[in-house]
Amino acid sequence: MGIPEKIKAIQDEMAKTQINKATEKHVGLLKAKIAKLKREQEDNIIKKSGMKQDGFDVRRSGDATVVFIGLPSVGKSTLLNKMTSANSTIGAFQFTTLTVVPGMMVYRGAKIQVLDLPGIIKGASTGKGLGKRILSVARTADLVLLMLDVFQPFHEDVLVNELGNIGIRLNQLPPNLTIEKASMGGIAVAQQVKLTKISVDHLKAILHLYGIVSARVVVREDVTSEQLADHIAGNISYSKALTILNKIDLVDKEFLKDLKTKIKSDVIEVSANSDINIELLKEKIYEKLKFIRIYMRPKGEETDFKEPLIARESDTVEDICNKLHRRLKREFRYALVWGKSVKFGGQRVGLSHILQDEDVLTIIKRRGM
Repeated sequence: MGIPEKIKAIQDEMAKTQINKATEKHVGLLKAKIAKLKREQEDNIIKKSGMKQDGFDVRRSGDATVVFIGLPSVGKSTLLNKMTSANSTIGAFQFTTLTVVPGMMVYRGAKIQVLDLPGIIKGASTGKGLGKRILSVARTADLVLLMLDVFQPFHEDVLVNELGNIGIRLNQLPPNLTIEKASMGGIAVAQQVKLTKISVDHLKAILHLYGIVSARVVVREDVTSEQLADHIAGNISYSKALTILNKIDLVDKEFLKDLKTKIKSDVIEVSANSDINIELLKEKIYEKLKFIRIYMRPKGEETDFKEPLIARESDTVEDICNKLHRRLKREFRYALVWGKSVKFGGQRVGLSHILQDEDVLTIIKRRGM
């Protein structure tokens, strides 16, 4: 029996199992087995192809990279052209885009690379069409834009499932736990929170499933069996995502209002053809990327308010040094900051100081450098 048949057999068993307190451990183990088999299936495909990675070769540029993921003909190319200076081929037929088309969106001083990918189809994660190559680009993106057609809004589940099948989790954080393998002593579990979604026995059983018989496990949040399996697998990507509903100019307000009650996610309603809410979408992308603007003031000179340095929320002075030059941290003496992150203008701070939006920063190097 091959891996697809094994997965199907387990899924059939799960469908027949009534979920209650007595069966939840069994169901959790079945889910963990499916996750393990899917990882094995992914590894086998990569080995057979003889490739280290099965993706488009895209050179990253700008302050962040976002990608459009959607079925064919949902309007990705048109929207890319409206948001950027790209010139992506547009056509009223499927699979117009057959390669990655990059564009650069400039917003609030940030340069955001936007990638228009070919439309995917159901089964893309198993290699149908250009599926695996398309989906793999999302692994390295800072933000995934799930694109839906107003007349086919329920394809969001297809997109999320296809991404999930190759190990991309959207709008999730990695589970907060640590597993340290040991040579002997069995499995010791330290709980810093009460576990309600998985029992300690269940947790140990999943570890055994993956061949871990001795380890020290520290659990800092209430995790599920799927999260535990993801953590053990170790090849999971966690990406931010926004869902876009395109072509809203083709329906009336009542249709749209009713439709929004049936879609799971909060959606950004746009029309690429009619230029509706394009600026709103840019704003939402900027907010989701958690950008902040830092204005540099060279020692003894005026502040450059025209071209801010783009950083991320929670970035420190050290992060800025690393962005500017790899040697700057070694030459660093102290920094002066004006803005919301300090108590008074020109406050002296160190490398660990966390900056805020629109702070002004002066970096002072050690003498003789």
